[in-house]
Amino acid sequence: MAKILEVCIDSLASARAAIAGGADRLELCGALSIGGLTPYAELLRQIRRESDIAIRCMIRPRAGDFLYSPEELALMEAQIRTLKDLGTDGFVLGCLDAEGHLDAKAMEPLLRAAEGMPLTLHRCIDVSRDLEKTYLDAKALGFDTVLTSGGEGNCTRGMEQIRRLLELEGPQVLIGAGVNANVIRQFREAFPKAEAFHMSGKTLVQSGMRYRKEGVPMGIEGYDEWHLPQTGEEAVRAARAALDRDAP
Repeated sequence: MAKILEVCIDSLASARAAIAGGADRLELCGALSIGGLTPYAELLRQIRRESDIAIRCMIRPRAGDFLYSPEELALMEAQIRTLKDLGTDGFVLGCLDAEGHLDAKAMEPLLRAAEGMPLTLHRCIDVSRDLEKTYLDAKALGFDTVLTSGGEGNCTRGMEQIRRLLELEGPQVLIGAGVNANVIRQFREAFPKAEAFHMSGKTLVQSGMRYRKEGVPMGIEGYDEWHLPQTGEEAVRAARAALDRDAP
């Protein structure tokens, strides 16, 4: 499989930085601060006006777990159809049942709506009951990529589990959560089969607001609303260079 550097973004500014830094593909989301939700359709339009880079859109209607109601599944199906019509190249999605297994039945209408487009199973695998079974179930459902941190909070802590997934025959293992140039070098030295990485490359950009009224949060208590997370071009460029080096 080809080397892939995917950058998850939730703004046009981040998309521009990721593209300039050498990303192969974007994972387009909304609300990355809560793990990524389905993006606004207009954001996809904005990026498509500027670039034909490969884009996979996150399909996630809310924060939290991956056990969805019938109404949420209907919403996800509609979101897939809308974003497909607007020029996405694929989707990032996943559903679990109440026991922590990949829910093939729940995903049936979503996969039909995607109509054979490229699919990434997102990090629902990392909170599933059995990562290797979930990986193989994703293969059976037609996913070409599985995004994972190895069932840990970041990928370096999940290296041993990721190694086991890399040894299986199945979808490309897309390593995510805490990825930067140094982490890519670490994985490439340990596991030459590690060829796909997912990062945000976020840096904090100071808001242009001069008047700042404190103590009136717009959402999460304590969230810093005066510094905006945005992909850094140099972080992506460094990751690109690390990935393009030959594995030892």
